[in-house]
Amino acid sequence: MNYVLFDTHRKSLLPLVYMRTVADIRTGILTIREKWEFYLGSKTSSITEDYLKLKYPLNSEDDNILINGSVLPDKQLIEAVNSLNPGESITKEGKLIAARVKKNDIPAFDNIENFKTEVVKNYEKNIKSIHYPWDIYSNNGVAIVDDFNLITKGRKSQPLSKNNFVIGDPSLVFMEEGAKVEYAFINTTDGPVYIGKNAEIMEGAKIRGPFSLGDNSVVKMDAKIYTNTTVGPWCKVGGEINNSVFFAYSNKAHDGFMGQSVIAEWCNLGADTNTSNLKNTYDTVKLWSYEKNGFVNTGQQFCGLIMGDHSKCGINTMFNTGTVVGVSCNIYGADYQKNFIPSFSWGDSSKGFRPFILRKAFAVADAMMKRRGLHLTDIEKDILTYIYDKTLNKS
Repeated sequence: MNYVLFDTHRKSLLPLVYMRTVADIRTGILTIREKWEFYLGSKTSSITEDYLKLKYPLNSEDDNILINGSVLPDKQLIEAVNSLNPGESITKEGKLIAARVKKNDIPAFDNIENFKTEVVKNYEKNIKSIHYPWDIYSNNGVAIVDDFNLITKGRKSQPLSKNNFVIGDPSLVFMEEGAKVEYAFINTTDGPVYIGKNAEIMEGAKIRGPFSLGDNSVVKMDAKIYTNTTVGPWCKVGGEINNSVFFAYSNKAHDGFMGQSVIAEWCNLGADTNTSNLKNTYDTVKLWSYEKNGFVNTGQQFCGLIMGDHSKCGINTMFNTGTVVGVSCNIYGADYQKNFIPSFSWGDSSKGFRPFILRKAFAVADAMMKRRGLHLTDIEKDILTYIYDKTLNKS
């Protein structure tokens, strides 16, 4: 069987999906795509916007199952998907969840949400899905537990050194091959702690589960990491972090507080960067919506920073409660920043922003990627150019 993950809720999830499909959002230990592929035992491809097709091409065969890429799988949903006959689909409250179709019947991205099959089945059980940026961190604790149970089942952890201090059940600490943890404080009372391949937790760090540290990532000395936090692969984090998600390849390596935030890839937060996650009035937080072209009420009392790919900020940067930063921004200045900063902005909120020159943005992105043995591809340059033109109303 050929499986294809299709995009939904793209506008409401910007800027986090400017450079990826919805299925490539990380929540819990794994991305949504990785969850589906683990359950299905099969690779997937994508139906997405035209400008992302070269990075995420569609692989179609004679018989295909299309799956909503914003939905998190579980055993019951997998069974329902795999039981579909040709020409059948599953919906939940009128929204398409999955459909089995022939190659010639695969719809284009623009038509996917209105796609109908001859037979439509209503899915009665509950589903978990990601519609808005705050869904990523607010559901992250449950997602970590689900992923932990999924990927560690029947496997044995590498031994945890006796130099560490564990509160709770030590069996809820799982270390992959090459992971290093020495003289750390780990609390599994509220959930498990997962430590990926070749990852490191340095001495003095304090970790409360549920927590996930991705492959090759580092928690710096004396860091304080609270529950429901995910640090994806190839990241460095320090300071104080609560209920936040780092997708991959991003750094908050120094002191400063971050709470209820989502950081995409190739971001760097300077020393003593702080994010407010609670209003002084204790009101629910409003957040910039690309879909509505204005601020929307999240219904969340706690909401910090949402930062798109390749964005950076200087030392002592202060972000207001519920701030959205677009793609490839360079932000500095000691005053509080505006709570919406469009993509390719260079400067600070008190003195104003100017457009980040595109070729310079390429150079900065490539310089950071080379530090991880990677480089900015022509496909990624084209994606950044599309976002640049769209932001500056040039197309």
